[in-house]
Amino acid sequence: MNPLTWAFMVTSLSTSAIETLSSHHWLLAWIGLELNTLSMLPMIIKPSHPRATEATTKYFLTQATAAALIMFSSIMNAWNTGQWMMTNTLYTPTTITTLAILLKLGLVPMHFWYPEVLQGSTMYTAMIISTWQKIAPLSLLYMIMLNNPTKTLLMVGFFSTLTAGWTGLNQTQTRKIMAFSSIAHMGWLIVMIPFNLNLVTLSLMMYIILTTSMFSMLNTMTATTLKDFSQTHLHMPTLTTSMMMVLMSLGGLPPLSGFLPKLLILKTLTNLKLMLMACLMALTSLPSLFFYLRVNYITTLTSPPKTTNMQYKWRLKPNYHTNTSPLIIPGMMMLPMTPLLIM
Repeated sequence: MNPLTWAFMVTSLSTSAIETLSSHHWLLAWIGLELNTLSMLPMIIKPSHPRATEATTKYFLTQATAAALIMFSSIMNAWNTGQWMMTNTLYTPTTITTLAILLKLGLVPMHFWYPEVLQGSTMYTAMIISTWQKIAPLSLLYMIMLNNPTKTLLMVGFFSTLTAGWTGLNQTQTRKIMAFSSIAHMGWLIVMIPFNLNLVTLSLMMYIILTTSMFSMLNTMTATTLKDFSQTHLHMPTLTTSMMMVLMSLGGLPPLSGFLPKLLILKTLTNLKLMLMACLMALTSLPSLFFYLRVNYITTLTSPPKTTNMQYKWRLKPNYHTNTSPLIIPGMMMLPMTPLLIM
């Protein structure tokens, strides 16, 4: 893609999300979401591959459906209240808007499009869909948190973590594994929206750091399937070790940063007397941890290099990126900050 065109698309993507973040008017927020979707479509279809075309079509239809539902609910709310402000919304329009936002985020039971879109995209495009594209819809949930259907969000969050864990167990494509990882993490975020927005913001920041570093390492290793991990330690041993640690952090193991948001979320649920919900959320994270461990297990099952004239993958010179290391460090070493965040 032409650099000028690429810069225009990135600028449009950033501006549209910021417009949604800063708006209190439903119409302006809807325009920001639509511009955000239109800016994403050329990035997905860029490879000119049938899978990319399919992913673009699925992404467009899903996002357009969600945007239509948001417009319908905002018109319904304006019809009954006489204003377009987000701070004054009725229960029924808020419920419709919440369901539309859950569709945009790819949460259960409206998650079927999300792994397929990521599988048809390039690694960096999938990273943008998994990180930056989550911010604008979540900001709308922030705005309407006072009227959000709490039971619906708790149920969607629980089933998202459960479904993502179980369906990710038999995946061999790394982008689909990251898609189900994203669904599981969004489930943890959604559970906290009715109770503590500061904790939701912290969890979102940690998720973005971990997901961005993981996608950067996958792109450096050119690892699109699990079998690609079997030779990575031969040509980039340090990066392979870092990837295994980041995967454990994504799973939420205690010595690493990924345990920080889960610990605080479980503590908040316990303080709110939602003991059963806290126990179920902790149990549903175990399948996700299992398929992260599965990736690490495959990475350690390696064969030594052999004398041959063939151009094996481990003989190629790796293409390191300067932004990978600064992302890996906070993804593993932020757990000591926990005492400062407990209120």
